[in-house]
Amino acid sequence: MAGTKTLQKMIELYKVKTGVQEMDPVEIAKFAVQNGVELPAPVDPMKRLVKQISEAAREVVRTDRQTGRPYRAYHSLPIQQGQETFFFWVDIDDATRPQMVRSSNRRREQVVGELVQHTFDLDHWAAVNPNQEPIYLEKDFNLDVEIRKASDGEGMAA
Repeated sequence: MAGTKTLQKMIELYKVKTGVQEMDPVEIAKFAVQNGVELPAPVDPMKRLVKQISEAAREVVRTDRQTGRPYRAYHSLPIQQGQETFFFWVDIDDATRPQMVRSSNRRREQVVGELVQHTFDLDHWAAVNPNQEPIYLEKDFNLDVEIRKASDGEGMAA
């Protein structure tokens, strides 16, 4: 199986060889195989089922009886076992406060991590495009959240 670094080199090679700017991962995969990258081993069926169960749990949305707003039914909990972190699921209606705090903190850290990386990306773009107006990333999402909450769920992802 090709490692991440090998695949990253294939992406760069594909870009150089084709000159394509908007790269289709399907085409990159075909290119990689043509250039000696071996297809990965089939996924272990049990691991695949575990992943599918986690994806299914994340997608369960219920409607709050009082507000009529959607909410995610299951929340993931990071559980440390030795050197590894596993994710268990808890039904929000059964979750304790400490469980919801752990789940909420994890989701918040994911959002912050995305914002930090997005800022780095835009800073780099501005540096390589000094004659263009920099793209400002508004990081105060309070108004955005209130608008979405007031929109009856229109355009919201579950």
